[in-house]
Amino acid sequence: MKYIIQISRLLVGGLFIFSGLIKLNDPIGFSFKLEEYFGVTVLNLPLFEPYALIISILVVVFEVLLGVFLLIGYKLKFTVWSLLGMIVFFTFLTFYSAYFNKVTDCGCFGDAIKLTPWESFTKDIILLALILVLFFGVKHIKPILNKLGLTVIILVSFIFSFGLIYHVLMHLPVKDFRPYKIGNNIQENMTVPDDSPKAVIDYHWKFIIDGEEKIITTRGSYPSVDGEYIDVETETIEEGYEAPIHDFSMEREDEDFTEALLNEENLLIFISYNLAKAETDGLNKLKSVTNEATKKGYKVIGLTASGPEEQQRMSEQYGLNFDFYFCDETALKTIVRSNPGILQLNKGTIMQKLHWNDLEDLELDIKNN
Repeated sequence: MKYIIQISRLLVGGLFIFSGLIKLNDPIGFSFKLEEYFGVTVLNLPLFEPYALIISILVVVFEVLLGVFLLIGYKLKFTVWSLLGMIVFFTFLTFYSAYFNKVTDCGCFGDAIKLTPWESFTKDIILLALILVLFFGVKHIKPILNKLGLTVIILVSFIFSFGLIYHVLMHLPVKDFRPYKIGNNIQENMTVPDDSPKAVIDYHWKFIIDGEEKIITTRGSYPSVDGEYIDVETETIEEGYEAPIHDFSMEREDEDFTEALLNEENLLIFISYNLAKAETDGLNKLKSVTNEATKKGYKVIGLTASGPEEQQRMSEQYGLNFDFYFCDETALKTIVRSNPGILQLNKGTIMQKLHWNDLEDLELDIKNN
């Protein structure tokens, strides 16, 4: 029993630290996931949406600290009770998401490891079993250091966690796990290979046949039946291949400019998923940067999910002299974790990506003399 407890201790503590560190690297991304959970279509708790970032920071720091507490044997009753409470809540959440198909990715490991809803639920069930072992065998868990050593480890973990969060909030994630990382080509990541697996979808056709309602299932073709058609519902049996980038576009006045702009050699994109929520200091710094880029031969555009009226208002207020294009808000939130942010492309390849705090680090070569 002691060996089982110690193995469970290592697995649970290590996994909590690993999961927490990944989310510490990108707390804004985790806050977007929490906003999705708080939305009216999932938990219907819109009251918490404005506080999603604060909640995400507190949750991930607590997650890391609980993992550390467990491994070093600090305040064990508090630790195992807290672990049990967290895993019960998240097991319910992942089951709810999976069963009702509410959230397609739980965000447990950020963008580093994508899990389907049922995979997330299975992971939580395994963790729940391991934590129950710890809960009932807590008397066999002993501290590995004296009181001073425990205090030092806890203090270092606390400082490191908040230090990392502060750094990535003021700049960008230390490690970029998204398909929009520097060096990636957007067109290539939008391409679906010809030999990629296709989705398997059942079509449930509803007919009135001989006065009775019947359902006939096919894999897409319209059934040859002698009856009155009522309705059809689809059920995805197997997911097909989905390109890493599948919701990116650059549109203006109902015209798609994506292909043309991604073929530009020197393209500088100002990105703001929501102009009304953009940081004022970032907008104030933007004008001089975009003016310099234009003088050096770059094509400068804005990319936002805000409407034309908001675009016009911001252009006039901050003296922005470039055109805005529309892109899906979720895609823009994925591209850069700052509002606003800057992206420099060369024929679709991401050369630079910067938080607005780091605009002075933007390197602009002279393209035209």
